[in-house]
This record gives sequence, C-alpha cells and structure tokens, in this order.
Amino acid sequence: METNSTYCKNCGTEVSKGYCPNCGQRTSIYKVTFKETFQDFIDAVFSVDAPFFNTIKWLFVNPGKLFREYLEGKRKRYYKPVAFFILMTIVYLVIRSLINYDPFANTTLAVEDDTQRQLLTQARNYMLLNIDKLLFVFVFTLSLLLKLFFWRKHSLAEFFAVSFYLTAVYTILTTLNMFVIHFINPGIQYLAMFAMLLYFCYAMLRFFSRRKWLVLLKSIFIFIVGFSSYGLTAFGISFLIIYLKQM
Repeated sequence: METNSTYCKNCGTEVSKGYCPNCGQRTSIYKVTFKETFQDFIDAVFSVDAPFFNTIKWLFVNPGKLFREYLEGKRKRYYKPVAFFILMTIVYLVIRSLINYDPFANTTLAVEDDTQRQLLTQARNYMLLNIDKLLFVFVFTLSLLLKLFFWRKHSLAEFFAVSFYLTAVYTILTTLNMFVIHFINPGIQYLAMFAMLLYFCYAMLRFFSRRKWLVLLKSIFIFIVGFSSYGLTAFGISFLIIYLKQM
C-alpha cells in the first residue's frame, strides 16, 4: 500500500504525517509568509505542545493536581512554569498599555522639598512603574518560604517551578483587578492581593493532602511574610536604583 511520504526540509527524514518524527518540524514548510509567522506564534502559545488553556484550567480548578503532575514528570500536557509566567507578564503589560492604565491615578504622591523624601517618593514611583520586572522577587521569596516550611516535600528547584505558576496567577489576578480599578471602582486597589491570599491557601491545600489545618496556617503565614518581603525588597531595589542614578 502506497503512502504519501515526503522528506523533512529541516533534517531530511522521510515523513508521511504532518510533523517530522525526528525533529518535530511541520512538513508543510514553504516560503516564509506573514500568515506562517503568525501561525507559528499561535501554535507555540496554544498548541498541544504548549497547552495554554489546559494549564489555565487546572491552575484554577485544581492547582495541586497540576503541581504534582508537573513535578512527577508529566510535563508535555502543561505550559512550562517560567514561560507561562513570562507570557502572563507580557499580557499584563499589553493590556495596561491598551487601556492606558495609570498606576498613579489613585495614589497620593507627596513630593516634598526634603531630598530624602523626594528620593523615597521616586523609589515608590519606580517600583509601581516596573512592578512586572520586580515580580521575580516574589517568586524567590515564595520559593524560599515554601522550602522552609515544607522542606521534606520537594527540592528548592521544584518549589521555584511551583512559585512561577503561583506568581503567574497573581499576575492574572492583578490584570483583572486593573480592569476593576480602571473601569468600575478606583478604590479597590488591594482586591488582587486578597484574592491571591485565598487562591494561595486553596492551592496549597490541594497540593499537600495531609493535615489540612496545619497546611492552612502555614499557607497564611507564608503568603503574608512572602508578600511583605516581596514589597520591602522591591522597594529596596527601586530605592537603590534611584539612588545610584542620582549619584
């Protein structure tokens, strides 16, 4: 029986299906077009190889299941944590630009003549404008605290992967909160933080199955300390950058 076979333009392997079994490249590769370039982006973000919607679904339905399966080696079915975190950060930045969101719109900026007060105000402003870049600090603090309080469960590297997923969810909640602030109620500025506290406790309860009350207490403490440490560290980094620029 004859098959419609061809050769992969990338590695030369004989193929009879849509993708090369050797290198994974599509067999329908022709001259580069705008359509193909856009399609490659869509495939990379939403295809079976990078299952965006599946990751979103399980992060909110049962994050513990996603964390366990990813750490156990079932990586193909989920979007990689660092890539997912970066993608959510990009979405946040794009939406912030599209709706022209001003982080200072509902913030009282006290500009004083005193040099030290000016420096503190500028550091605060820098932190608000660059909060997406400083989210790595949140990943770091969560990872360390999770390892400290659940040290027997997983390695630090594994907790880093989990923390990237968790911080990506916080970015999603912050993006949604940005809509609420901009279009509905400017006074609800801390909704994302409280929603993330609830989500974090839920995620940890689904991730660690035993001694629920202890997991809950640890989760509340980890989030409060982690979020506070993130805020202080982010402000400290911002202050240092502004200080060095003015030297």
